[in-house]
Amino acid sequence: MLLQSWMMSDRPDGEDGDGAVVLETRTKTKRPPLYKVLLLNDDYTPMEFVVHVLERFFGMSHAQAFEIMLTVHQRGLAVVGVFTHEIAETKVGQVMDFARRHQHPLQCTMEKED
Repeated sequence: MLLQSWMMSDRPDGEDGDGAVVLETRTKTKRPPLYKVLLLNDDYTPMEFVVHVLERFFGMSHAQAFEIMLTVHQRGLAVVGVFTHEIAETKVGQVMDFARRHQHPLQCTMEKED
């Protein structure tokens, strides 16, 4: 988006000598779209493993991770963070790889925030 502002002369009397108006154009940076990272409940992944994932990959305290894990368990899913596309994609990949390496079916997805 372009923002335009009108500037008059820098002279204290407001005169610039030729009567011209100077047009200054600035660009406004648009924020990138954000994506929600979600953890999905399953009947096999241990609750302690989910807490560990939340602490390790999302920087949550043990108490925060425990609360989110309970939300996933009770509601079927929970938003665990909101990030730019690249970061969300990386987080999803890290969680999925980690779960697979530990032979757990934990699912992590992302969706565009409204």
